[in-house]
Amino acid sequence: MWASILSALFLMSAPVQAADINQQIMEYDVYAGGFHVVEAKLDVDLREKGRYDLELGAHTRGFLGKLAPWHGIFETQGWYNTKTKSVRPERHRSITTWRDEEETKTYLYNKDGSFKEYTIKEHDKPLQRQEPAKELTDNSTDALTATLAVMNAIAKNGKCEGSDEVFDGKRRYKMIFKEQARLDLASSRYNVYQGPAIECTVEVEPVAGKWHKKPRGWMSIQEQGRDQGTMPTVWMAQMSEHGPAVPVKIRVRTEFGVLFMHLTGYKNGQTQIALKDD
Repeated sequence: MWASILSALFLMSAPVQAADINQQIMEYDVYAGGFHVVEAKLDVDLREKGRYDLELGAHTRGFLGKLAPWHGIFETQGWYNTKTKSVRPERHRSITTWRDEEETKTYLYNKDGSFKEYTIKEHDKPLQRQEPAKELTDNSTDALTATLAVMNAIAKNGKCEGSDEVFDGKRRYKMIFKEQARLDLASSRYNVYQGPAIECTVEVEPVAGKWHKKPRGWMSIQEQGRDQGTMPTVWMAQMSEHGPAVPVKIRVRTEFGVLFMHLTGYKNGQTQIALKDD
């Protein structure tokens, strides 16, 4: 879940590719305790009429990359209503690699919101087709689509608020966005964005499935932040008049320190900005 939520709020560090006004490509650096530990790239593609395509890639780097070599690609394709800006997934896939072992999870949905299929392919094991309970899956979505729905809401009515229920393969949870403030951000040697932004918190609330009595993983991190007076926070900004708002900064506070994700590169068909080298 940790990777999927980072993904909701956020491909590898290759150069930014060509884009048009209906595609936005963002690059991010993640810092923990002052160390640059993760690089990520998010592609929001609305070029095909009535469709959307999201892709988030991330990998560990530096000392963390040596201690914990991990990379992941998270992608969703689905139906997009250009009038209402509503989104519904057709396929969501996560491909994660820990050291040399790859795991692929694929989620298929019907257009009416019902759940179609869930499969897992673990490294050198046969493909597994699982049949999760309908209470976990029907009318659920994925974390990328849930985030896109809020990004669209900001572009449509200027409000960072909303919630969706996500199935992660084992559990169902509600992903809740709440607006906290509006402010102007200044660019820095870490972040290229400057301008108006909306500050939102993101909360995960268990709905169904087997949850540990003592919070683990993302839930543990979230509750550590709550104890310190702040939930995981994302700053959204409208960088393209033709598309949804996008994350420009993320902060996650834990008892071990603060994690920041900064926007270091952005491109659409009209604009391109990049962090200057020191």
